[in-house]
Amino acid sequence: MFCVDPRNIAHSMICLCTPQTSGPERSLQERQKQHMARGLPKQKPIAGVKQVIVVASGKGGVGKSTTAVNLALGLTANDPSKTVGILDADVYGPSVPKLMSLKGNPELTDNNLMRPLMNFGIPCMSMGFLVEDVAPIVWRGLMVMSAIEKLLRQVDWGLLDYLVIDMPPGTGDVQLSITQNVPIAGAVIVSTPQDIALLDARRGAEMFRKVNVPVLGIVQNMSVFQCPKCNHQTHIFGADGARALADTLGVQVLGDIPLHLSIREMSDRGQPVVVSSPDSPEAEAYRKVATAVVQRLEELSG
Repeated sequence: MFCVDPRNIAHSMICLCTPQTSGPERSLQERQKQHMARGLPKQKPIAGVKQVIVVASGKGGVGKSTTAVNLALGLTANDPSKTVGILDADVYGPSVPKLMSLKGNPELTDNNLMRPLMNFGIPCMSMGFLVEDVAPIVWRGLMVMSAIEKLLRQVDWGLLDYLVIDMPPGTGDVQLSITQNVPIAGAVIVSTPQDIALLDARRGAEMFRKVNVPVLGIVQNMSVFQCPKCNHQTHIFGADGARALADTLGVQVLGDIPLHLSIREMSDRGQPVVVSSPDSPEAEAYRKVATAVVQRLEELSG
């Protein structure tokens, strides 16, 4: 009777399952890595734009677009000599046209480039300018990537110190496409203090780290609600959750934005609070975020 030692079987299975790293195989792996690297697009700066700042979130509904718009306006409010533009990269749910009170189709230059629409001194480009307000954008991946490429490369931005890109929520194709095609100076992560939002915000931050985009910090949005009648403060979404996440990630909190009625009302009217109520505490909160962003960019470039 033929007997098989089970230890020999286990040893054989380990040998079969463990990747071998002999000389020829290592050489093959290196060639495969080089081949994959050649397949990735090369980053190319956007013509006329000095620095690109992306504003992102792990999930929707945390006030990312409102933060992006008021950040752009805060950058110019803090230093009027700086020129700032906004690119709305949320193809499926563009919000910038509403927030910036802009409608219409962009004109074309002699070079067949789209001319951004402008309000409050900020040039803006969005998929919302190219489709009807209520038209659903039912596109698959390749069409979305083509649209993003046009928004990045076929717009005449003029000369900008900063281009703020309002990213779609999540960590999908659009985010990867932009980070692979355009050199990004830094990413701003927006989150509420709520635990569920913070989980997704962490995924967003880790994604940017994987693609070598510096995370400038976290904006803690809707951090506190102050009753307009008695001034009592309530942390509806929790207290300081984004600060704990920032400590975990080793980044800083760029600022706290309160949950305030005027921010919502002015956003719905297309009159962002930084320009409609420049002396309010809410506008000051956004300007502080803009100051912190510039400081982080200077630290990274220095």
